[in-house]
Amino acid sequence: MRGVRCATPWFRQVSSFMSTNSLTRRAALARICGGFGGLALTDMLAAETVQHPLAAKSPHFPARAKRIIFLFMHGGPSHVDLFDPKPLLDRDDGQKLPFSGSRVTFAARGNLMRSPWKFRPCGQSGIPMSELWQHLPTVADDLCMIHSMCETNVAHGGACMKIHTGDEANMRPSMGSWVSYGLGTENQNLPSFITICPTSLHGGVSNFGPGFLPAIHAGVSLGTPGYPNTLSKDARFDYLANSRMSRRQQQLQLRLLRKLHQERVGQTGPDAELEARIQSFELAFRMQSAAPEAMNLSDESQDTLQLYGLDDPETENFGRECLLARRFAERGVRFIQVSHAHSLPFNNEQWDQHSHLKRGHAINVRQIDKPITGLLTDLKQRGLLDDTLVLWGGEFGRTPTVQVGKGELGRDHHPEGFTMWLAGGGVRGGLRYGKTDDYGYYAVEDRCTIHDLHATLLHLLGLNHERLTWHHSGRDYRLTDVSGKVATPILA
Repeated sequence: MRGVRCATPWFRQVSSFMSTNSLTRRAALARICGGFGGLALTDMLAAETVQHPLAAKSPHFPARAKRIIFLFMHGGPSHVDLFDPKPLLDRDDGQKLPFSGSRVTFAARGNLMRSPWKFRPCGQSGIPMSELWQHLPTVADDLCMIHSMCETNVAHGGACMKIHTGDEANMRPSMGSWVSYGLGTENQNLPSFITICPTSLHGGVSNFGPGFLPAIHAGVSLGTPGYPNTLSKDARFDYLANSRMSRRQQQLQLRLLRKLHQERVGQTGPDAELEARIQSFELAFRMQSAAPEAMNLSDESQDTLQLYGLDDPETENFGRECLLARRFAERGVRFIQVSHAHSLPFNNEQWDQHSHLKRGHAINVRQIDKPITGLLTDLKQRGLLDDTLVLWGGEFGRTPTVQVGKGELGRDHHPEGFTMWLAGGGVRGGLRYGKTDDYGYYAVEDRCTIHDLHATLLHLLGLNHERLTWHHSGRDYRLTDVSGKVATPILA
């Protein structure tokens, strides 16, 4: 049209501006702020202003729990030998399973095999426990048994990733990372997510990794992940001490780094990944004083040390892990994982009794029975059990049938029906939720998948699992993927 001067297209302005000022495209866009398009662009950039990712956040609704301690039993503890007695399994010992079993198995399976241990009701609630447990019956009324856990993956790798991340194949954020992202931390001087003596097997660091969430939400390992895992007496945070610089020099270095970063942000706009990296440096510096204090057990009374079993070589290792978990919990760490993930001379993974069931499970329970009971007792005495949710369990259970093979008898992996339990943090103590069939094979009543479990854990923390999302690769992801149902009957 005559008399109308066409404006130079915005993208040509950007290109010209970049070529004459040696700026990146983002920096050029950040500086071109004329007209309505520029105002909109400025608003979009301002919306990206980075807030501290570990700042404490309000839950979606009033929470019953503030933190989680996950007692992970690596290898697969047997529900029919620990918490889920089956009279028909005793009666039909040595006979064939009277219905079709799993199509997919890890190893060859034989006939039904009764438990070598007797069961008895414990506490006023009558929670059944096998005679293996000598200490846990004293806190039976605090436990909420979920007898109907069920999943699909029969291999350690996929099942471990599923319980930790909600996905059995893809690299997704771990549940501790989701909790950190959803709630932040109550203590800026310690990580929001700590995993104590983790194993390097079956998912390894991915089981406590942040996936596509910011790196600041990753689980920080106390003890180098390994197989066998680090003994608790030797567990340390990596790079906690700096022998090359004094604290004053480190402070000056961090201040300079922060100043340079702020100048860059002013030129190019916010950078969430770089901000998270710098914040991890700052957290590591603060941990140099906070972490040693949290790990120093010298201020614990002799009675407390004995309560956790630190006076007994058989319980000392796991007892120290549990005591450290309590100390981290009372200092505001949101998610603490404690792994019983060593190995036995006659088996591989700690609870993986394909053979030597009687010997292996007896050793395992002796190692954890007193420490776990001590942890629950100690939390309760300190008033922490009311808002601390304790979760116990492995990646699956074990079959009520014997595994075919020579030598000492054992059981195969079994995801179709198994037991986990919760305590504290807003759950009903003394409750048995869900059922397996008369032989302990399939979960048949109030079936609870891993997604259901995760949805329930988040709910107890005041988080709606459908709202706790992160946009990645074109869609919103969540811990429970596209499913998950809160097990409302277990809520107090």
